[in-house]
Amino acid sequence: SLDYCVVKIPRWDLAKFTRVSKNIGSSMKSVGEVMAIGRKFEEAFQKALRMVDETVDGFDPDLKPVKEEELIQPTDKRTFVLAAALQANYTIEKLYELTKIDPWFLNKMKGIIAYMNTLKDQGNDLSYELLLMAKQMGFSDKQIASAIKSTGLAVRRHREEINITPFVKQIDTVAGEWPAATNYLYTTYNASSHDIEFPGNFMMVLGSGVYRIGSSVEFDWCAVGCLRELRNLGRSTIMVNYNPETVSTDYDMCDRLYFEEISFEVVMDIYQLENPEGVILSMGGQLPNNIAMDLHRQQARVLGTSPDSIDTAENRFKFSRMLDRKGILQPRWKELTTLKAAIEFCNEVGYPCLVRPSYVLSGAAMNVAYSNQDLETYLKSASEVSKDHPVVISKFLTEAKEIDVDAVAADGEILCMAVCEHVENAGVHSGDATLVTPPQDINTETLEKIKEIARDLAALLDVTGPFN
Repeated sequence: SLDYCVVKIPRWDLAKFTRVSKNIGSSMKSVGEVMAIGRKFEEAFQKALRMVDETVDGFDPDLKPVKEEELIQPTDKRTFVLAAALQANYTIEKLYELTKIDPWFLNKMKGIIAYMNTLKDQGNDLSYELLLMAKQMGFSDKQIASAIKSTGLAVRRHREEINITPFVKQIDTVAGEWPAATNYLYTTYNASSHDIEFPGNFMMVLGSGVYRIGSSVEFDWCAVGCLRELRNLGRSTIMVNYNPETVSTDYDMCDRLYFEEISFEVVMDIYQLENPEGVILSMGGQLPNNIAMDLHRQQARVLGTSPDSIDTAENRFKFSRMLDRKGILQPRWKELTTLKAAIEFCNEVGYPCLVRPSYVLSGAAMNVAYSNQDLETYLKSASEVSKDHPVVISKFLTEAKEIDVDAVAADGEILCMAVCEHVENAGVHSGDATLVTPPQDINTETLEKIKEIARDLAALLDVTGPFN
């Protein structure tokens, strides 16, 4: 028999469209999928939920309100409505009647919610048994932390002190009929030994995770190119990715393939076990960059552009100050936490303005506002604007050309560069736009200026690797 359980979940990017129906039926609406492997259904299921959306901590009952019509008619977020219903003490029979989901699954989900409530009641004092059981049911450190009002790092430290760490298991492709050594690996807490040795000396590459609108196969191409080049240089490679549609998750692409989450917790666990020579983040797009600083703080060796530089580029304040110091022009912008302040700023710089939340992947929730009314509508729909979730508003230049520069640098010096011109006017996200290279409509002087700015930025950020 097979000793592992696989859960696959599609990703729907319906939040990007305002007037689209969220109902899911026989028409294909998903844009990508994830695959999670565990020893228990609960473990694989919670892993998969985190993989589909990196902002979710697991089977969380607080994300959505209970709506019976959403239980009857599936939507892209029905899983979380189900979690809320279980939290609100709906019976398995009632939920089966509404959802027609097999009671076996509903019972497992009920177990997750019940255990989360046990953790909440327990408070900050977690015994070995309680914590181990939570990890075996697929709870992440962050998820446990929010239940016991602590932090992910504190839970991690406590977990390491009492020696609760994951075990690495191989996927046996022939169900134990004869010995089969594969390099398909996953981590689990439902085990007592490792299936493999850890000789060290590997290079670890992080993939791009789930395909979404504006971020898909191009990053997989980067990851595969990176793995092939490392192999040509005689290095042993580890790939961490969880997308079954990619080439980087083919078993013959690398020496070890971890079908795992690209989150700080899991990558750090694998790093501590494998003790690789370094981790390459620059081949997976936004997702690995988001965990760069966390890995760096735990003394993981990040190869390529330093995490401090990544943070300077990601953090709008730091990046803006850097541009000002160098005298590079930028549209006026401000980070705002209230609607009133947002309206005042827009009136001051004049409409149209570009509205976007911070740290978003592939241009989600970005909009151009042409009036106070537009602004109010967008801010209400985008997300709750608050101290924790500020919104960045910048002056939007109309009738402007948008230019993309992709380059590769080593130690701040550009080795090669491609300048692309957007066919559409500025305002279409580059993941959705049509680009032409070499640029057709800009004069030589402008082109030289663009290249000069790219060279300055590469030097200021001391870039090693690709950048855009």
